Amino acid sequence: MTENATPADSAADAVSKPPLTVLIGTDTFLPHVNGAARFTERLAAGLVERGHDVHVMAPSATHREHGTFTEVVEGQPMTMHRLPAFRYLPHDWLTFALPWRTKHHSRRILDEVKPDVVHIQSHIVIGRGLAREARKRGIPIIATNHVMAENVVDFTTLPPFLDKVVVKLAWDDAKRTFALTRAVTTPTRRAADFLESTIAIENVIPISCGIDARDYTPDLSPRDRNRIVFVGRLTTEKQIDVVLRAITKLDPALDVTFDIVGKGDQQRNLERLAAELGIEDRVTFHGRTPDVELRGYLSRASVFAIASIAELQSIATMEAMASGLPIVAADAVALPHLVHDGENGYLFEPGNVDELAAKLTTVLTQTPEERLRMQQASLDGVKIHDIQRTLSTFEALYRDEPLPE
Repeated sequence: MTENATPADSAADAVSKPPLTVLIGTDTFLPHVNGAARFTERLAAGLVERGHDVHVMAPSATHREHGTFTEVVEGQPMTMHRLPAFRYLPHDWLTFALPWRTKHHSRRILDEVKPDVVHIQSHIVIGRGLAREARKRGIPIIATNHVMAENVVDFTTLPPFLDKVVVKLAWDDAKRTFALTRAVTTPTRRAADFLESTIAIENVIPISCGIDARDYTPDLSPRDRNRIVFVGRLTTEKQIDVVLRAITKLDPALDVTFDIVGKGDQQRNLERLAAELGIEDRVTFHGRTPDVELRGYLSRASVFAIASIAELQSIATMEAMASGLPIVAADAVALPHLVHDGENGYLFEPGNVDELAAKLTTVLTQTPEERLRMQQASLDGVKIHDIQRTLSTFEALYRDEPLPE
């Protein structure tokens, strides 16, 4: 992108070039709800909007609902190739395709679609088989890593002493898959550094997942109540229990409430913890909500709190920034890439309940002028994550062209 070019200019340039046929392989997609699925949905829809022929290879929602369909995602029609999939019982919603069948399905779909490029979203099941079959046909492969193998061990049901073995095997296999690709990307520079050091690969490209800030409605007016909000899956690595414990240490005069938007296997445990801490009347579990409701919770909130220790980017944090919220986040993995301490919020030591409580107090008791400064810093900081920049960068990778700055 030239110095004076805008994302809109790049989108216009893309339209002037011949459209591509893109096959995206992913282990998680609608109706799954998580950051990787959300990114893949927005990527696919954005590419369709730019005129490309987009096919998505993903697990079916149930074993009986497999086949090839036209589905509308983010308002855009695309061709879905749903593989026969089964519910993974240790997880509350995950479905998976049989690993030993992915090469078979990949051969069939590659022969049918004849894509110009394959873009895999993980190295675990579908991406693993699809990459190997695409490589045999000489089709360029781009890989995006959304996975920290350490996140998976909560659901292996194996004894803890075997978790390290599982993690090592997973990363070894990831390295073999990524070696087949033209390029490997991940959402942030910190996530790229993590991947390079973990499996000893080079030149991992950081490309933001991107959001369309126009979808969010910042409310910069003073708040009449102190509302903390969190959006995301309710899983162990999100450490939502740390936020609950921090709330008990806040001055009761602040009259804080906590909105938790999302579902996950830890919801019952968190509900029990809130009751044990005596704050169940101030904590609301909203579950999965339509996008309109989600944006409403963000617009009304006073601060977004995220204690997660396993974020490769965090689309939810970007959504909170686009809603004009100060952020209090764990100083872990990629969250410091989004939250600049003292500018658009504060960072705290992961798991440190007292420090989190102190940072929340600082935000909730700041002057209107200081709050407005932080809100504006969030809005300014999210601009570089514009989805059009993300789409232009991936188009350049697909075409093997120089990347926009």
